[in-house]
Amino acid sequence: MEFTAKDNNCPYPSLTLGDSDQVSTGAQVYVSGYSKRSGVWVNHFVPGNVTAIGELSDGYGIAYAVTTAVSMSGGPVVNEKGEIIAIHGHSDSEIHKLAKRQGKAIPQEPQALTEEHSDALGSITSVFKWGIPTKIYLAHLAQVSPGAVSQENNNFLLWAMALTISGTLLGLALAAMKRVFYFWFLLGNVLEKLGKYQDVIASLDNAIKIKPNKHDAWNSRGLALGKLGKDQEAIASYDRAIEIKPDYADPWNNRGVALNGLGKSQEAIASFDKAIKIQSDKHDAWNSRGLALRKLGKDQDAITSYDQAIEIKPDYAEAWNNRGVALNGLGKYQDAIASFDQAIKIQLDYADAWNSRGLALRKLRKDQEAIISYDQAIEIKPDYADPWNNRGVALNGLGKYQDAIASFDQAIKIQLDYAEA
Repeated sequence: MEFTAKDNNCPYPSLTLGDSDQVSTGAQVYVSGYSKRSGVWVNHFVPGNVTAIGELSDGYGIAYAVTTAVSMSGGPVVNEKGEIIAIHGHSDSEIHKLAKRQGKAIPQEPQALTEEHSDALGSITSVFKWGIPTKIYLAHLAQVSPGAVSQENNNFLLWAMALTISGTLLGLALAAMKRVFYFWFLLGNVLEKLGKYQDVIASLDNAIKIKPNKHDAWNSRGLALGKLGKDQEAIASYDRAIEIKPDYADPWNNRGVALNGLGKSQEAIASFDKAIKIQSDKHDAWNSRGLALRKLGKDQDAITSYDQAIEIKPDYAEAWNNRGVALNGLGKYQDAIASFDQAIKIQLDYADAWNSRGLALRKLRKDQEAIISYDQAIEIKPDYADPWNNRGVALNGLGKYQDAIASFDQAIKIQLDYAEA
């Protein structure tokens, strides 16, 4: 089937076909498609892993553990490069039912034969799905009869059936539906959760090529650059997001975080103030503002910002911890411990709060209690050099010099350039 765009200047690129023979069990894949909910077509983008490679009837050859919805058949199954390696088809239960209706032997490969099909995305039923590999499509390409589908044809079911027949139409059909941008954007979101920040940037760059004025894509790009320690480049992305949508609080806040990372704390505060002016209940901006003020030695002003964050979000452990650090800086050790205790109450495995609590206890000359806090931090995060060093200092204060040396050695083993240890 041949697709003809309504406008010859259609800017949306097509997705490319990948080599399905290169797919292996366990590989990461993503399924994209639509389901109808309350009369509205909803775009889904779901991650999963290949569970089996094999040949079934009707061309199915790749199985994957992905929870999808009905009507997503005909959508793309793509690899981490964004290449189509299969067309999404049936679940195990559907293959089972189809074989029974046709009077055929039930294939051995399907893995969930007794499960009922569900139309709800997120259902635990019909988890295992099967797709038609691109190699099957290419092998039968010559048998496909040419035709045409107009961009104005809004019959989604016809579109989905066309995709099932002809994989090369997928990218063009997505273009007609103006969803290629969302494919790349959602892929970026999934890759971010996997910690693959360089791939996130590549995916978002593809999205931005399609829609250069999407502020949220530029903001997400900045976040990925920040994770890679590229704060200056991140700021350029945030600036672009702000240029497109000046009243968008997130990039103002994220810009401030990047500026603070570069040591430009005064400029960072100006960015946080802008974010707060746009969205006064933005707790993370208040917290970040406090961090910048602390870098300028303004502990009391920092506490005021942390208090604002806590008022908005009382269970915000990070703000309670940072408040404790600022109180510690002001010599208010008992109040600091109360803040650290609140942070730990909210998040029991908060290693930083346990370590900071130990520092405050040591200022009160409670070395033995401080060691207990350091031990908690170490138990949560054994490769955390600071509590090992601080534990050594407390042991030294108790006259346990040999034990202290053992703690210092552990800190140095974790961080060889730890000068203080």
